[in-house]
Amino acid sequence: MARNDRPRVICHMVPSVDGRIVVGNWKLDGRPLTREYERTARTLRGDAWIIGRISMEPYAGNARIPAYRGARIPRTDFVARRDAPGYAIAIDPSGKLRWESGSIDGEHAVTVLTERVPDRTLAFLRAKGVSYLFGGRDRIDLAAVLRKLRRHLGIRRLLLEGGGKIDGSFLAAGLVDELSILYAPVADGSVGTPTLFDAPAGKAAARSLRLLSVERRGRDLVWMRYAVRREARRASRRRARRRASSGR
Repeated sequence: MARNDRPRVICHMVPSVDGRIVVGNWKLDGRPLTREYERTARTLRGDAWIIGRISMEPYAGNARIPAYRGARIPRTDFVARRDAPGYAIAIDPSGKLRWESGSIDGEHAVTVLTERVPDRTLAFLRAKGVSYLFGGRDRIDLAAVLRKLRRHLGIRRLLLEGGGKIDGSFLAAGLVDELSILYAPVADGSVGTPTLFDAPAGKAAARSLRLLSVERRGRDLVWMRYAVRREARRASRRRARRRASSGR
């Protein structure tokens, strides 16, 4: 995929020093951590941010999805707004989010679906003013979604702020360009807790990184930025093409 066909993807996260991302047992004052996380995110100048369904649930709300008895709705992308100051994007293959509105703190809501979602979900999203893009028939093709985000909404810089599975899927697909990691001053040590990148089974691949900067931020925080080396991304694409040609 040509780089100008899609947004630059910057994975911006705040893990423990051992890479865990579930903060419930950290025993830290979360307010300074949240402030610094948001402050560093603003310096990245993202046009949009993207997370998974579970992470988006607290932002989306809990509206009731009414029944729908109209004609079948075509499985074509629906864009409710193209001129938003920012975009809040959810990957929600089954259309389970129950959006209260088409806006989150002034940023336009966009959801990424598969074509398997029911008509009532599409009618509900249209009524709420939530844009939706189809990422595939049965599963989400992340590369195709990125192209649509650039083509339909003009997004050039996308902050990836999801859970380990979403982040891992982007990394495994060779779609992460940069890492922005704000390390919290805690060693988690738990077993089985989600990590920064949890790639799907059989799809994990190490990525070579180039250090861009290191800064001490706030109270005992360290902010590190890395570029993902292009050679690694090209090799990942070659492996994907070989698997596709061999039918695996």
